[in-house]
Amino acid sequence: MKDTAWYSNMARLASRVSGRPMTFSVAVGFIIVWGITGPFFGFSDTWQLVINTATTIVTFLMVFLIQNTQNRDTEAIQIKLDELIRATKGAHNALLDLEEMEQAQLDEFHDHYEKLAEEARRGLKKGHLDTNNPEPEQAATDKRIH
Repeated sequence: MKDTAWYSNMARLASRVSGRPMTFSVAVGFIIVWGITGPFFGFSDTWQLVINTATTIVTFLMVFLIQNTQNRDTEAIQIKLDELIRATKGAHNALLDLEEMEQAQLDEFHDHYEKLAEEARRGLKKGHLDTNNPEPEQAATDKRIH
């Protein structure tokens, strides 16, 4: 794991720096300077190739940095959600690793919670609260699903 620590640290730093307004301003400055130099180079193919190559390289590298940042953020959020599920009385621990389940299992959970939401909305229209755990008849359904 330490072999990739340098990459994680570099990606974290690059994502922080690249997302700042000053970095955007510097990029716009480069484009303005490139545009201003056009007449001096006769808007040549080489002049155009410089900006095309530079933007392609930057875009290519940013894809990896963005993916790394997104993966790290998603994993951190998932861990936080898992902890909330684990620590909440009455929550279903079977939901802790949904991202590892097959699509059919995910669809089953989705359908179940979609039905709960529909029931809650109907209850709200009747003036009921929707802040509690489903009681006896729903708990039996929950046990069958999980």
